[in-house]
Amino acid sequence: MSADLQFTVEPTTQPASDDQRAEILANPGFGQNFSDHMAIATWTKENGWHDARITAYGPLELSPATAVFHYAQTIFEGMKAYRHPDDSIHMFRPEANAARFAKSAHRLALPELPEAAFLDSLRKLVEIDRAWVPGGGETSLYLRPFMFGSDPFLGVRPSAHVTYVAIASPAGSYFANGVKPVRIWLSEEYTRAAPGGTGAAKTGGNYASSLLAQAEAIEQGCDQVAFLDAVEKKWVEELGGMNLYFVLDDNSVVTPELSGTILEGVTRDSILKLVTDLGFHVTERKISIDEWRDGAASGRIREVFACGTAAVITPVASLKWKDGDVQVADGNGGPVTAAVRSALLDVQYGRAADPHGWMTRVC
Repeated sequence: MSADLQFTVEPTTQPASDDQRAEILANPGFGQNFSDHMAIATWTKENGWHDARITAYGPLELSPATAVFHYAQTIFEGMKAYRHPDDSIHMFRPEANAARFAKSAHRLALPELPEAAFLDSLRKLVEIDRAWVPGGGETSLYLRPFMFGSDPFLGVRPSAHVTYVAIASPAGSYFANGVKPVRIWLSEEYTRAAPGGTGAAKTGGNYASSLLAQAEAIEQGCDQVAFLDAVEKKWVEELGGMNLYFVLDDNSVVTPELSGTILEGVTRDSILKLVTDLGFHVTERKISIDEWRDGAASGRIREVFACGTAAVITPVASLKWKDGDVQVADGNGGPVTAAVRSALLDVQYGRAADPHGWMTRVC
């Protein structure tokens, strides 16, 4: 059944009232409230993918022996749906998320959900909950598809029972009071991923392993943590949940090359194309921590920004480590950062042409 898997729609009998929804959408925050429905499907070794449906949002009933609780066999995606000026709803590059979801599944020994089924689940979820897509500013409907080993079995092996779920959460602007530059703490003790590991997969364990270093960053008065490679502890990789870009004094742009230990961000990939569209030269290559520190100190590195689905593009103000710190020249967001951020948001919100065909109309 997996090849032609389609999600049936079972509307909830207890949706939020118009007043309840309006109150939430007036100040949605991020990841705090959820729409009326969710997508869910089951995979077993015997029957493949089946029982795919859009149904009422609600708790999952799981055995205490469920595999994911013990062996962390889980993956997820993060993406958004946007309300355009004509009131239509669009998703941004969902095919890219579908492809990465499949790659992550393969790395975690989970069954791959067919791309068509992945897209079908999200289209139907957004369509039935279109009233939950906020409008105005940088608001959106955040989509969280995820998959986990749901076999109630204690044993280290790939789960023979797997559950796919997608939920939706209205999201306000990540920066409610305007874009806020972030301060970065350099983690010199902890690493995010190692060669041959799961760094290129979007899996929960990668984020769990970053939390202690993130807590250390907060203790140091910083907002985010930057990780180096696990082998030489010399090369800049990424933040706890965002990719990095560097703008040099000749307006050329550099980002760490994908190495198998860096997550291939959809926003990261989109920026590679947008930077070129804007007339800047962009290079993917290794960047050492010394290049970052020395470049920021000398002015060779003029701007640094982080990128990801939630915050889109965020200027980096400074880098701090145990023996010192350095400020970025245009730490409040220089002209290149601003131009790229504007170009990306204008496409996502339907304010500009979409030459790359990134937006998929849902309804």
